[in-house]
Amino acid sequence: MSFQKKYTPTDWLNRARQVLEIEIQGLASVRDKLSISFVQALELMAACTGRVVVTGLGKSGLVGRKIAATLSSTGTAAFFLHPVEGAHGDLGMIRKEDVILAISNSGETDELNNILPSLKLLAGSVVALTGGLGSTMATLADVVIDTGVPQEACPLGVAPTSSTTATLAMGDALAVCLIDWKSFALEDFKRFHPGGALGLRLAQKVEALMRSHGLPVVPQGASLAQALENLNQGGLGCVCILDQHGRLSGILTDGDVRRLVCTRRLDLDVVVDMVMKPGPLHVTPGQSAAQVLDLMESKAITVLPVVDEDNVLLGMVHMHDVLGQGRVKFAQ
Repeated sequence: MSFQKKYTPTDWLNRARQVLEIEIQGLASVRDKLSISFVQALELMAACTGRVVVTGLGKSGLVGRKIAATLSSTGTAAFFLHPVEGAHGDLGMIRKEDVILAISNSGETDELNNILPSLKLLAGSVVALTGGLGSTMATLADVVIDTGVPQEACPLGVAPTSSTTATLAMGDALAVCLIDWKSFALEDFKRFHPGGALGLRLAQKVEALMRSHGLPVVPQGASLAQALENLNQGGLGCVCILDQHGRLSGILTDGDVRRLVCTRRLDLDVVVDMVMKPGPLHVTPGQSAAQVLDLMESKAITVLPVVDEDNVLLGMVHMHDVLGQGRVKFAQ
C-alpha cells in the first residue's frame, strides 16, 4: 500500500465531499421512505414497561450500542444484547415486557436470525431496522423500519458506511420522538447522569464556573521568562497575553513551551509575542458548560479563555471546573 502522491489536496477534499454527499443521499432516502411502521415501532417502545433490548452484530452491533445508550440516557430503559452471547445464555435477561430492536442492514445475519424466534417467545415484540424488507429478519419481526440506502460510500461497496449512518440516524429519530412522547425534560436528563451532578453542571453558564481572579496573564511585549513565571504560578497550564486594553491577543501553553524546548528554540529573553499562539480559541460567559466541554473534547484542550463581545478577557475555565473538580462521581 502506498500513498497516492499524484492526487492533490483538492482531489482529496473533493473525494471527501463525495463521500459526505453519498451519505446525505442515503439519509434523504431513508427520510423519504418513512412510513406508518415508524409510528408503530414508536408506540411499542413508548408503551414498553420493560426494556428496549437492542441487538445486532458487527458494525450494526456498534451502532446498536450507541442507540441503546441514547435511549437509556433520555428516559427509555435499554441495553445491548450481543446475539452470540444471547445464544449462549444471555437470553435469560429477556422479560416478556421487553421490546426487541434488531439491527441488520441485509436482514440475513445468521447469528441474529438464529435467536430471533427465541426472542419473540421471550419478549413482547420485535422491531427490525433493516434494508432487507424481504429478508429473514424482516419476516420474523412484528414491525419493520426500512433503513436501506441507495449505495454505500465505500468505493468497494462492502464496508458499512451510508447504511450505518442511516441506521444510527433512525435510532436518534426514535429516541428524540420518545423524548417528546414522554415529555422528558432537562430535569429528568440530570437524574440519568452521575448523581444528577454532571447534568446540572453542564446546564450552567460559563460565567458561573469560570475563574476570574489571579489569572495567569502578561501584557504584550513581556519577556518569555515573565510569561513562564506566570504560567507556572497560574496552575492552569497556560498564560494569556493581553494588549493594552485587556483584550486577548494570544496564549502560551505548557505544550507550546515543551515544543520550544524540543526544537531548541527556548530563549527566555525573547518577547512572548514572538512565540505565543495568536487568536486562540475562546468562549463567552453566556455559553453553556456543555458547549464548552464539547469544544474541549473536539480540540483536545483542557482550558479556555473567557472573553466579552470586545474580546476583553473576563476569566478562564478549566475542564475540571466544568466537571466539578471531584464533586461529580463517575464510579461508586
